[in-house]
Amino acid sequence: MEHHVVIEKLCSCAKKEGLSQITSYEAKETANEAALAQLASMQGSFCGKHQFQLVEVDDNYVIGMVGGCGCKG
Repeated sequence: MEHHVVIEKLCSCAKKEGLSQITSYEAKETANEAALAQLASMQGSFCGKHQFQLVEVDDNYVIGMVGGCGCKG
């Protein structure tokens, strides 16, 4: 069974970084580790005008934006 890390909305910062909206992993633990690393990267290197949260949905990990996106397109 595949487990996915999904970036709910690709803001301009994510697009600029060339991030994929969905990445897939065979092991759930690997997907969880990748999601946590991606979340930390996004929180640390994006414009800072928005925050992100990680939610587990049906054995997948969704990184969603908290509030609106204040970055420039």
